[in-house]
Amino acid sequence: MLKFIDLFSGIGGFRLAFESVGAKCVFSAEIDKHACNTYETNFGDNPYCDVSELDPIIIPNFDILCAGFPCQPFSIAGERKGFNDTRGTLFFDIARIIKAKQPKAFILENVKGLISHDKGNTLKVIIDTLTKELDYNVSYKVLNSADYGVPQNRERIYIIGFKDKNIKFNFPLPLENRVDLSSILDSDLKGSEISETAKFNVINNLLNHKKYNEIKNNPLLLAYEIRKSRTTFRYDSIAPTLTAKMGTGGNNVPVLVNQMRKLTTRECLRVQGFPDAFWIEPNKAQSYKQIGNSVSVPVIKSMAQNISDSLVLKQ
Repeated sequence: MLKFIDLFSGIGGFRLAFESVGAKCVFSAEIDKHACNTYETNFGDNPYCDVSELDPIIIPNFDILCAGFPCQPFSIAGERKGFNDTRGTLFFDIARIIKAKQPKAFILENVKGLISHDKGNTLKVIIDTLTKELDYNVSYKVLNSADYGVPQNRERIYIIGFKDKNIKFNFPLPLENRVDLSSILDSDLKGSEISETAKFNVINNLLNHKKYNEIKNNPLLLAYEIRKSRTTFRYDSIAPTLTAKMGTGGNNVPVLVNQMRKLTTRECLRVQGFPDAFWIEPNKAQSYKQIGNSVSVPVIKSMAQNISDSLVLKQ
């Protein structure tokens, strides 16, 4: 059985994906206490740990390192300070652990903006560190969650590395059909209300939308980034990228316009591909933030299967 560790684990998206293909989690680490509580409720162990202070000696031996390392330093939603942000340097803690433990493989996830950050220099430093300093065979690609079984436009870069240079990793191909947002809508709408101010802002901005006559009757019309001066609308039956900003206020949670209510936490979990058996405190700001910080489980699962198959064939 392949063993993996789950760094910057959040609420456990990587763990769900890798366990679903038969791998075993032997260590996890997360510094956000709210996420740790959710993780513990679902998996039975609390991952509270500061990766920047983590001594690799205490980590059990493992085959695969998983890390959705903090994206804010490279994200449009953040200030894009990159390695000048203390969170950006956490990549080098990942590198430190890889060097010490020499896993057979790793998978790293971050925002698409990592590619263009600092005119590509940030990504170059990361790839050079992994290939030249740590001597791994590395591939990377941007995938959109909407192409892998969830109704969410979420573009993320995935960086895959193997110690065995003879392993050629194939990124999973997009599915033929996209999942429609209507398939994940919830019947329990408790706590999904929005304020009268938010309703006014949605309606006012919709009336001024250049495609108002085309989209006003779309039952899956979504509104987000709701402000008095501007609201963004999406009407292609998939959700916008769920972000940690959802935890900073109700107006950052996508609103289903025809029902004039925000998506519930259960709906947001489904948009990220989490099973309904997964527990999170319903409709709380911290819960929305945790979901937005997570990974899309089906995307990771498709790569987890390919990584697992590649390693098993080499055994």
